[in-house]
Amino acid sequence: MQTMNDLFLDTLKDIYFAEKQITKALPKMAKKAGSPKLKQAFEKHLTETEGQIERLEEIFQMLDVKPAAKKCPGILGILEEGSEVMQEAEDKDVRDAAMIAAAQAVEHYEITRYGSLATWAEQLGMREAKDLLGQTLDEEKATDEALSELATADVNAKAA
Repeated sequence: MQTMNDLFLDTLKDIYFAEKQITKALPKMAKKAGSPKLKQAFEKHLTETEGQIERLEEIFQMLDVKPAAKKCPGILGILEEGSEVMQEAEDKDVRDAAMIAAAQAVEHYEITRYGSLATWAEQLGMREAKDLLGQTLDEEKATDEALSELATADVNAKAA
């Protein structure tokens, strides 16, 4: 990696990989959710994630680069942790609380990646890419907030 453009592209490949992995995890999380509201939140985020992948592919096209994923050990670890929680939590309400925490760990990872990418895109003069990344960043923040609200208004009290 020699330039900021190299860093941008490398991180773009990283988040592309992450989003692809997340689309595999979300249906499993929705299936395990005891709370209908949590199941709905996971299903909604799956649809959003598919749109986010399309935006990333659009950015790859802008760069005249074939969409490619770079294996990301960070997201694999976060998703593995979430998978373990789903298997270990015997009580459905406790499992729901744990899955929200695991999902928020994913959201926080994505927020850091998209925040950096949007900033770099702006600095590199990639206005359209910056706007697409900013749109995804806003969605990730909204999902994190929705999960927090669901946890505090419903799920955590049931688990307690």
